Amino acid sequence: MSISLHNPNPIPTPSIQPPDIIRCAYMELIVTDLAKSRQFYVDVLGLHVTEEDDEAIYLRSLEEFIHHNLVLRKGPVAAVASFAYRVRTPEDVDVAEAYYKEMGCRTERRAEGFTKGVGDSVRVEDPLGFPYEFFYTVDHVERLTQRYDLYSAGELVRLDHFNQVTPDVPRGRAYLEDLGFRVSEDIKDSDGVTYAAWMHRKDTVHDTALTGGDGPRMHHVAFATHEKHNIIQICDKMGALRISDRIERGPGRHGVSNAFYLYILDPDDHRIEIYTQDYYTGDPDNPTITWDVHDNQRRDWWGNPVVPSWYTEASLVLDLDGNPQPLVARTDSSEMEVTVGADGFSYTRGDETDYKVGSQL
Repeated sequence: MSISLHNPNPIPTPSIQPPDIIRCAYMELIVTDLAKSRQFYVDVLGLHVTEEDDEAIYLRSLEEFIHHNLVLRKGPVAAVASFAYRVRTPEDVDVAEAYYKEMGCRTERRAEGFTKGVGDSVRVEDPLGFPYEFFYTVDHVERLTQRYDLYSAGELVRLDHFNQVTPDVPRGRAYLEDLGFRVSEDIKDSDGVTYAAWMHRKDTVHDTALTGGDGPRMHHVAFATHEKHNIIQICDKMGALRISDRIERGPGRHGVSNAFYLYILDPDDHRIEIYTQDYYTGDPDNPTITWDVHDNQRRDWWGNPVVPSWYTEASLVLDLDGNPQPLVARTDSSEMEVTVGADGFSYTRGDETDYKVGSQL
């Protein structure tokens, strides 16, 4: 096991190679009212029910062939029970268990899986305090790609990514890089403070992102659509249903990732991003784009401000016993503090600085 000398609180690097992670695959959300959550995710967002009972609902997006991308499980406290990743082989589940045990993390292995439709899995309390899961074996279900009779105007077609709130982004970045993730984009300032990093295993901008803040918490889980107009339809539908107050931010175009986005809140205030049109990152020399934290276009390409709740609110995450993880405060400067003005919306930006579209070289 090796330890970096550049980080005052490093996460040890295990001596063995990490598991070969394919992609983010599903999230298990704890919700307090299963009926209200079903109405939101099925009736409003149009996710497809694979299976359900009195305790849980298993949902998938249009193009998915594994059992589910999202589990809604009834519980007393709204939180996240699992950020689940699929690995390349059954043996990679063994590797994941050994990898985290060598780091001294708590692990739990279940041959029958933790959810319906997923077999042999290991869950861990990772070094950042997040409940990660690794699995290979899964039930296949009908891929609905050509079920145009089911296709809605705002159809969600894929699970795209997670976003995690953690107090020390460089520490988390180094850990995820050891785990095999690559950085596509990040946000820094001239003093070297890192505010966020986007990290991927599949060939898109990210499978997960790290956002600086009090953590561990879940900032959002994101589903992709085919086109921008699908996102506009979701906004129109929410307006027609008189639930536009659940639209937190957007629609808009991100600078980071270049994607078109919308952020909405479910009945428990879990944040969901609807996302489309980012870019390919699969080449081994894909450059990392670094944005200055004071560049108004990093979060929204059109320069629209970020509402304060987007920086301050996030979902709790659970330990392996089902208890909320305690929060660790961020000690580095926060992105909101250095970019949001006294009125809660205006940005601070030096007029003398000519910001460019990130810095790739």
